[in-house]
Amino acid sequence: MTVKLGANRYGKAETRLVHVVRQGPVHHVKDISVSTSLSGDMEAVHLTGDNAAVLPTDSQKNTVYAFARRHGVGQIEAFALLLARHFVASQPSIHHARVEIEEYGWNRTGPHSFVRDGGEVRTCVVHHDEDGRSTVVSGLKDLVVLNSTGSEFHGYIVDEYTTLEPTTDRILATAVAAQWRHADAAGSDSASDSASDSASDSASDSASDYAKAYTEVRRCLLDAFADTHSLSLQQTLYAMGERALTACPEICEIRLAMPNKHHFPVDLSPFGLDNDNEVFFAADRPYGLIEGGVLREDAPDAGFAWE
Repeated sequence: MTVKLGANRYGKAETRLVHVVRQGPVHHVKDISVSTSLSGDMEAVHLTGDNAAVLPTDSQKNTVYAFARRHGVGQIEAFALLLARHFVASQPSIHHARVEIEEYGWNRTGPHSFVRDGGEVRTCVVHHDEDGRSTVVSGLKDLVVLNSTGSEFHGYIVDEYTTLEPTTDRILATAVAAQWRHADAAGSDSASDSASDSASDSASDSASDYAKAYTEVRRCLLDAFADTHSLSLQQTLYAMGERALTACPEICEIRLAMPNKHHFPVDLSPFGLDNDNEVFFAADRPYGLIEGGVLREDAPDAGFAWE
């Protein structure tokens, strides 16, 4: 039997970083988790254990902290681009870098006091390769939403195992996970580590664009969820994606995963009580999981963006 090495990558997962910007008595906090994955000339390390081409994962972790000090941490997409481009440009054996970041929000309660935001988590995934190609996918997860009416479900397939009753009035609740692909990755490639400052400037130029897009996409998702009289969660998913693409020309594709958080009316008849869709049992599992994407007809090829 003949075998060969398949696709592979390695990196440091979930490097936790809190960056504090001190502007006199007023402080600003950025709380993120960074995961890096690198690939390239890695046959020797797999086949013989030769580590000559390997940048240690501990060095990747240290780079995250050093870049936070050197460049600051603005929009997570721009910071991820800086890291990805640095790893590819500085190490000949590294041909591709993937950087994933999650951001956890804090709400200000004083000049230097904060309370953790209980809402969604902001995300991004950035790829960069030795040919200078970059992709940026922004996103969010755990955006929990609920419509207490305006949702129906009927007309589905009924087979010998179907017990679900059709309904014209139900609670629709989900925890939205959404990722959207930017048509163009901002900034240009840097040829070496010495070019980090210019790469930082280039990425920073687009930071406000990432922030604006995030705010607008989030608003569109919430508005479409609230506005759509839903006959199925799939219909709502598509309406949300379509609304985001219509409002944000800088994004070309959006993918959503939406678990159906079931709420079942409780039968109160044993207690001599009616229940006009007022008292529900909120089931946490099992749950329906609806996933889908919406993209522009002229969307550029995704390449490795979703890997």
